[in-house]
Amino acid sequence: MPIQKLRQFLDENQVKYIVITHSKAYTSQGVAASAHISGNELAKTVMLKKDGELCMAVLPASRQVDLAKAAQFTNSREVALASEREFKDRFPDCEVGAMPPFGNLYGLRVYVDTSLTRDKEIAFNAGSHLELIQLAYNDFERLVEPTIADFATRSSSRAA
Repeated sequence: MPIQKLRQFLDENQVKYIVITHSKAYTSQGVAASAHISGNELAKTVMLKKDGELCMAVLPASRQVDLAKAAQFTNSREVALASEREFKDRFPDCEVGAMPPFGNLYGLRVYVDTSLTRDKEIAFNAGSHLELIQLAYNDFERLVEPTIADFATRSSSRAA
């Protein structure tokens, strides 16, 4: 069960959370609709490569990563979307594209868009295309220790 590793980590750290089961969905907006959650409150994980190194960008499902901004705040020469082939083996316990934003469990740096820090709670994929976990944003930040920056945009030709 993909959610096992994450649930164990949350339980060990005494974090209160709920599991939301929803109809199978593959896009962040589809998940939000299926789970009846606002796209602003659903956090999506986008895999990036900054100067060839994999990292996670976490932002509201209703927004996209501005790659130029991401390059600027990470002091990278190049930031690009990572292909599934480049990251799928990094998450052996997750369905491809449903990895939770806990890069610390997978040896990855995590960047969170500032807009998520204003949410009392966030929900995110829990390793499958059928389940979300919802918890307090403060607990997420405490456990993951992400770098916080402004890199999300509503739309852009250079966004993901």
